Amino acid sequence: MTRVASIPMQRTMLDAIQRSQQKVSATQLQLASGRKAQNYADLGTEAVRTLSAHSLLARQDAHGTVTKRLGTTLAIQDANISNIESASESMRVEMLKAVGTGQSAGLQEAIDAAFQQVRSALNADEGGLPLFAGSRTEELPFKPETLAELAGTPAAEVFGNDRIRASARVSEGLDVEFGVVASDLGSKIMEGFRTLAGLAPIGEKVSEAQISTLRDAVKQIESGLTDIRSINAENGRKQAQIEDLGVRAEDRSILLKELISRSEDADLAEVASELTMRRTVLEASYSVFSQLSGLSLVRYLN
Repeated sequence: MTRVASIPMQRTMLDAIQRSQQKVSATQLQLASGRKAQNYADLGTEAVRTLSAHSLLARQDAHGTVTKRLGTTLAIQDANISNIESASESMRVEMLKAVGTGQSAGLQEAIDAAFQQVRSALNADEGGLPLFAGSRTEELPFKPETLAELAGTPAAEVFGNDRIRASARVSEGLDVEFGVVASDLGSKIMEGFRTLAGLAPIGEKVSEAQISTLRDAVKQIESGLTDIRSINAENGRKQAQIEDLGVRAEDRSILLKELISRSEDADLAEVASELTMRRTVLEASYSVFSQLSGLSLVRYLN
């Protein structure tokens, strides 16, 4: 007589049901997490490539953060250097008018205003730290507070910055030096202001001696403006370079994320379909097990 039910058969069915339950559970976890595997060991041969991509992405993101911060710093430098250039150029125009017409109404006010604007720009800060001080952050890079104080201060003591310029790693093996120091920006301009300090008092008309002094100061200011424009042009070139590097970094990050996604992310539509199928198989297993468990020799004989 053939046996239609037995303990070994039930154990076999239970093992099959447990395997189906494990597959359903694993598929549900994939659907919930959106991941093909829950650890790198489960990725098999893809694990090494995925870990390498993660490492590259972390470095790329770090470089991207540096380029963004550096871009901000360069923009602030550009704004302040442009302020120095604009204030000095406006003052130069007023000086030329006084030389050409002999009239000096408002000239002293223009000189004083330009000095304060240049001083403010030279002592500009970013995040509370002087922008043009080099590595010396404990004092202002430009010390005199008034034109008269500048005239009485030895040239060697006018600036408090050092010659150390900041640099940043913006890409693999590429460091960009971006620091600008106050003495490079303001030395020649301040020679012109020191000369102008000797004009006082300025009346409504300038004397021949004052015109001669103004001409000397104009030459000094123009020489200073040439240096300032050169520095600003270099700063602009670095801004363009950093912007380009930032775009490249973003493109590389997108590519690396796509590579990681192909290795790690599950196809949710496929996973959902597979989950439906495995649930159907599991439910069928329950039904078969229930039917087999209910069989007995007596019922079979009947």
